[in-house]
Amino acid sequence: MPRHLSPLLCAALIAGPASAAPRTETPEQRVERVLSATPVIDGHNDLPWEIRESYDSWRRPLDLGADTSRLGHPLQTDLPRLRRGHVGAQFWSVWIPVTATGAAGVQTTLEQIDIVHRMVARYPDRLEMASTAADIRRIEKAGKVASLIGVEGGHQIGNSPAVLRQYYALGVRYMTLSHSANNDFVDSATDDPVHHGLTPFGKAIVREMNRLGMLVDLSHVSAETMRQAIAVSRAPVIFSHSSARAVMDHPRNVPDDVLRLLPANGGVVMVNFFPGFLSADYRARSAARDAEAARLKNVYPGQPERRQAAQDAWDSAHPIPPVPVSLVADHVEHVRRLAGIDHVGIGSDYDGIDGTSPTGMPGVESYPVLFAELARRGWSDSDLAKLAGGNLLRAMEQAERVAASLKGEPPMIDTIEGLDGK
Repeated sequence: MPRHLSPLLCAALIAGPASAAPRTETPEQRVERVLSATPVIDGHNDLPWEIRESYDSWRRPLDLGADTSRLGHPLQTDLPRLRRGHVGAQFWSVWIPVTATGAAGVQTTLEQIDIVHRMVARYPDRLEMASTAADIRRIEKAGKVASLIGVEGGHQIGNSPAVLRQYYALGVRYMTLSHSANNDFVDSATDDPVHHGLTPFGKAIVREMNRLGMLVDLSHVSAETMRQAIAVSRAPVIFSHSSARAVMDHPRNVPDDVLRLLPANGGVVMVNFFPGFLSADYRARSAARDAEAARLKNVYPGQPERRQAAQDAWDSAHPIPPVPVSLVADHVEHVRRLAGIDHVGIGSDYDGIDGTSPTGMPGVESYPVLFAELARRGWSDSDLAKLAGGNLLRAMEQAERVAASLKGEPPMIDTIEGLDGK
């Protein structure tokens, strides 16, 4: 080494000409790259009910190929925004009210399934029905949104395993065991317990879902039901749109002891974006508003104008507390911390979110906002890909393998009267 050259300069000469410094990606750029390769699979979107209620089951004009956020009745979902949000697969919820039971409930569910099929048929260049994890992968590669169906309540089968099987034949790939009220065989998270979990008929329905390859969805069910269903199910369960109860103490959310059961089961919690399940401040304000509305109805009976003026004044004095994306990320990270990176996903509840959505996340274009927040928190590309859709695909594939192993089992023909003595 020449004595007049510094060691650093000599090292530079030996290394040769300096190459261009590597470009540093922003979190947003990383997310665009990751989600382009591994699109989002969202576990829950309520657009079919919005089409029914606000657009008269598509008898009123509605073009999902255009921006629906500025319509007279705005929506949180349309095809351009699904593309901007990097959505590769969507479970469309065919929710019906818990008051619709028996034959009426089955008919309404079939009408909702029909809306999904008509939606896919209207936009064949953008949507395609999927039945398996392999279908999802193929449809995503074709640049379309793989469309699957979720039944959002056990009351929708009319206590009939035959109806359950026919839903499966029509494209239903999960059923939420209950909704906001108990049904005849499952306890809900938001109703007083009657069955203390699953009845014998309810357990048989879980086993029949395993046989079919239909995912058992535990959003909306009581904690007792969650534990029992996980114990009974041979396939991974999902929570299609639930958050973490330790972060926000709402019975719709998943308690820590249940999160710890998921690694052995293989299940996935798909985190919900509804502020009422995310933020204690938001929930407290909603409860106070409901109480004020009840008080005003008592104070001003028969005087709707005075009631409305007083309610508007209350709303002005009590603004809706913001729900930042960081809080959504807190729920995601809590599920990851307790259950593990392989057991968390996305279940937005878009078009089922009443009122305000999290800040900066108005609709289905917004998934990258959450992913960028997680990237800033140190999530790796692999972790982000698992959250986006990898975990749900793995759970589906496991459920499909379980169904294949049960192919020789006969269909369930037991009745609720025979098993539960009703």
